[in-house]
Amino acid sequence: MHLEFRHLRTIKAIHDCGGLARAADQLNITQSALSHQIKGLEEQAGVDLFVRRSKPMTLSPAGFRLLRLAEQVLPQIEATLADFGNLRDGKTGRMHIAIECHACFEWLFPVLEEFRKNWPDVDVDIRPGLAFDALPALQKEEVDLVVSSDPEDLPGVEFIELFDYAPVFVASAAHPLAKKDWIAAEDFRGQTLITYPVERSRLDVFSQLLIPAKVEPAAIRQVELTAVILLLVASNRGVAVLPDWVVREVKYSSDYVTRPLTETGITRRLYAAIRTEDRNKPFMQNLLSLAGIEARKLQAQ
Repeated sequence: MHLEFRHLRTIKAIHDCGGLARAADQLNITQSALSHQIKGLEEQAGVDLFVRRSKPMTLSPAGFRLLRLAEQVLPQIEATLADFGNLRDGKTGRMHIAIECHACFEWLFPVLEEFRKNWPDVDVDIRPGLAFDALPALQKEEVDLVVSSDPEDLPGVEFIELFDYAPVFVASAAHPLAKKDWIAAEDFRGQTLITYPVERSRLDVFSQLLIPAKVEPAAIRQVELTAVILLLVASNRGVAVLPDWVVREVKYSSDYVTRPLTETGITRRLYAAIRTEDRNKPFMQNLLSLAGIEARKLQAQ
């Protein structure tokens, strides 16, 4: 038996309207076409779907079984079509974000909190872009946005500037290096460097300073949380390099000192990588706008 959605709509319309004429008007087809459709359906099923002797026209036991199916399936179909419409209009969708910048969790949360209020029907998720290749995942549509400081020339991907930041040296006020005005690569020899659990190539202190200078710290201690890194630094258990916007509060604490890396300082830029085809989605534009607002707040502090 070849059953179509229009058959389910027909069964429900005749039951609701109590006859062919009104059902035909509701379905916007002729009564003759409706009768022909019912006849063909009954021939396929091999049973009568209506008790034609009754007035108004009523469903047979087989017809009622089909009606129950229609009442289950049709609302799901309508809901799916509505979802498609919302997706097409940019009212719903998915915003799965991968973060290559480990410290960016703290910056991104205020952005997503405001975004959630504006777009309650958009599915938001965050995946640390540390255990997988975030940019290839973006191209494969496994994620929808990647926060990165390392733009690449990738087909179908564009990198949108978010803000500039400076990686800064952080140490206890009692540390010997606290007396220096700026920190050179050589100063890290013999030091315990406390970092996020990220491969070296994704850490600014290595990619921008230590690897080019071929300098190796005495030890590396990996810590997940910024607050714990700062706690260890304050206890003089090691030194760290963090984005300036992460340490904007601790630089006013007597427990810490912050110093630029190199005499002229190092500047890095943070980007949002997205698929070019997603650039004009309303919720994507709103997220990028909110990110820009939050970035300006950071730079003003």
